[in-house]
Amino acid sequence: MSVMEAIDVTKPQARTSTSLEKPSLIGLSREEMAAALRDKGVAEKQIKMRVAQLWNWIYVRGVSDFDHMTNVAKDMREMLKQHFTIARPEIVEEQVSNDGTRKWLLRFPPRGAGRPVEIEAVYIPEEGRGTLCISSQVGCTLTCSFCHTGTQRLVRNLTAEEILSQLLLARDRLGDFPDREAPQGTIMPAEGRKVSNIVMMGMGEPLYNFDAVKQALLIATDGDGLSLSRRRVTLSTSGVVPEIFRTGEEIGVMLAISLHAVRDDLRDILVPINKKYPLKELIEACKAYPGLSNARRITFEYVMLKDVNDSLEDAKGLIKLLKGVPAKINLIPFNPWPGTNYQCSDWEQIEKFADFINSAGYASPIRTPRGRDILAACGQLKSESERMRKTERLAFEAMMIANHGADD
Repeated sequence: MSVMEAIDVTKPQARTSTSLEKPSLIGLSREEMAAALRDKGVAEKQIKMRVAQLWNWIYVRGVSDFDHMTNVAKDMREMLKQHFTIARPEIVEEQVSNDGTRKWLLRFPPRGAGRPVEIEAVYIPEEGRGTLCISSQVGCTLTCSFCHTGTQRLVRNLTAEEILSQLLLARDRLGDFPDREAPQGTIMPAEGRKVSNIVMMGMGEPLYNFDAVKQALLIATDGDGLSLSRRRVTLSTSGVVPEIFRTGEEIGVMLAISLHAVRDDLRDILVPINKKYPLKELIEACKAYPGLSNARRITFEYVMLKDVNDSLEDAKGLIKLLKGVPAKINLIPFNPWPGTNYQCSDWEQIEKFADFINSAGYASPIRTPRGRDILAACGQLKSESERMRKTERLAFEAMMIANHGADD
């Protein structure tokens, strides 16, 4: 089914035309939040206490309305309302798959793009975890030939606030903050957090928006706030080699590489950034990733394209390429979209490929079909600037991201 829900006064506040004119406190570091309060005349001796209060209300309690901050003085709340916002993005559409996968189309202000922009975020519930797939850009510059998102040109980077807001909104909608309840019938993990894992695998290349992604993920993993384990956060890159080491050193999350080919000539076509950072440089960067070990393996994403990259020779080349890299290989049956020239590999061939990889000692799970009826698949997210008609979107099968990050 497809679900369209209006946001009423009992739900978290969404952006309004007035809130667009105010800066958000979401996504600010503690130091930036302190400076913002100082600039509005908050006494220096109160700054540290006020920042701690706001941090707790925004990231632990999950409020989106200053009036709900009951231990903050009324005059302070009035000042905050006058100068700042903590509102959520507008939900343009919420779709719920029969298997519980949820996809949100979210709208953010223009910020130089000329008009409001839209992105998609996806939630995938499983028995032991709930994974949220987050976008980092509106559109993408990489033009990977098999990826539908790559056909939407880059509109702009998302801010740290907009990246974090996807997580806050998902937790709102799933009842994952204190004193909240999920919509009746919501499919989610039986125990623990509803959003236990996040993956930077939505629209865009995260490492082309490094600073905003870094700030958002550091806040998401802050122990006094959202407190996600870094082992439960995975950042996926198509191979922006200069930023890979920085990701491990400065953010410290799990790494996934969108690989898809084991020869430079083929990867140049499938993932054109390979022309700038070829496979040898990419694998060397992976081997140098801080914290890399058998307990903190790199995940290599490999989309299965019929008669393109799915032969046993390709499987042998993959084993040779990854020699010496603690790795897991996720095999992704190709997700079709209108206009593509590629086909998904035959299931028998995918299983042969997986068996060969497994026999060489690498875990190589084949992704389980998820969200088949709402086009929520890896490589299929796409927003308003070139959106498909709804009837087209819902006609195509989808498969969603799973098995990323730790379980404990």
